[in-house]
Amino acid sequence: MAVKICVASGKGGTGKTSISSGIACCLAGLGYRVVVLDGDIGLRNLDLALGLNERAIFDFYDVILGRATLKQALVPHDNIENLHLLAAPFGTELPDVTKEQMSDLIASIDEICDYCIIDCPAGIGSWIDTIASVSDRALMVATPDNTSLRDAGVTRKFLKARGVSDIRLILNRVRPKLINKMNAVNIDDAIDFTGIQLIGIVPEDQTVIACANKGDPVVFHMNSYAARAYRNIARRVVGMRVPLMKIPRKTV
Repeated sequence: MAVKICVASGKGGTGKTSISSGIACCLAGLGYRVVVLDGDIGLRNLDLALGLNERAIFDFYDVILGRATLKQALVPHDNIENLHLLAAPFGTELPDVTKEQMSDLIASIDEICDYCIIDCPAGIGSWIDTIASVSDRALMVATPDNTSLRDAGVTRKFLKARGVSDIRLILNRVRPKLINKMNAVNIDDAIDFTGIQLIGIVPEDQTVIACANKGDPVVFHMNSYAARAYRNIARRVVGMRVPLMKIPRKTV
């Protein structure tokens, strides 16, 4: 049975999709079978982050409605074994997916993978409630600023009230220079602010933007700080003990 992990955030623009992509790629690189599901209905971008632009013919709603089988809708990655994308519906006509339909979809995914990573839209609401109903764990992505952290704390309470008790914090776009100058929240304060146990930090890395624009997964750039951070987080997700990465101040 697959471990279902939703990747959430309180506000938009935290880098949630890049992290979903990076962790999914790294879990597959560790030898696990991974399905990464784009849960951002209407505004999907996970295919771009994975370098699978325009590859998805069907989406998960097609599977729910019986217009395609799960096998037809899953997009295998060209260069990463054991990694498949299940795309979200795209456009302005947003489907109304019930908890029962989502549960049936996830049950079918359960049979073919070890980890199902669900890239959520930002914030809270009925759709996040539906995703929470099928999730075992959550990774909360926030940036080191008060608005992002406050919203992450609210989203944590929302998820916990819906039965997702295993929630971990990923602090993204960390810039030590700003923290040292008191222009960004430090890591300890971020943990206290959100009430969420830390699972990883990801430094500000221009490679992420460059790769997104080229449709090139960041993890292929093995020495980039973001790729190293994603690998460390993936190892912690599967239970390995990995120390926090030190980020040289001169690089960010």
